[in-house]
Amino acid sequence: LAGMLVLPAVWQLVLTLDIVSERQLASPATVVGTARQLVASGVLAEHLWASLQRVTIGLSIGITAGVVLALLAGLFRLGEDLIDPPMQMLRTIPVLAIVPLFIIWLGIDEAPKIAMIAVATAFPMYVNVLAGIRGVDGRLIEAARILGLRRGRLALHIVLPGSIPSALVGLRYSLGVAWLVLVFAETLNTKAGIGVLISRAREFMQTDVILVGACIYAVLGFLTDLFVRLLQRVLLSWRTGFEGT
Repeated sequence: LAGMLVLPAVWQLVLTLDIVSERQLASPATVVGTARQLVASGVLAEHLWASLQRVTIGLSIGITAGVVLALLAGLFRLGEDLIDPPMQMLRTIPVLAIVPLFIIWLGIDEAPKIAMIAVATAFPMYVNVLAGIRGVDGRLIEAARILGLRRGRLALHIVLPGSIPSALVGLRYSLGVAWLVLVFAETLNTKAGIGVLISRAREFMQTDVILVGACIYAVLGFLTDLFVRLLQRVLLSWRTGFEGT
């Protein structure tokens, strides 16, 4: 928490030293006041709810697709031959570059926005889960086979638990990417969302409203990352690692 206070302190210092005028950059106090007004009027809740819905649906689709494809590619040699090459090719294509295709295929309503988030989040999940499966210690696999574990139980008790650390890394990346893509997605013919709030404020040079939106994105990103950290503590309580000195 102390580290998080550094940013607003520097922000206020820049204004106090008159390096940037408050017309160009609203002060922290002004941003807090604007946020209170938006909350009291119900405007912020409306936009926030719309953004959360898009992220939740897009993430659910993307993470599910990424995990399923990674399991098929990681557990079966034929699956890897069929799935991994096209996935490695497709993941290098910027999602923003194929936005026109999403609009042509899915229209201009919610579907293309959700599709953008789903596609962008599926690839980090796929890559990390596959890497986790491939990174399972071969000696554990050999020991499990000696003990008579068949393919299904081998995957359930050895391979999947061993891939959890990498899967959680992929989840952290996917959550971060989801918020980044959402910023752009909500500029495409959208009536509600934090991105819409920022776009409208930009037209009227309302830096306080723009910063409120930016801070909301930052807080949401921090909370989702915190959720994954807590998940790591629960699922990986058996695993000790270096935590700094």
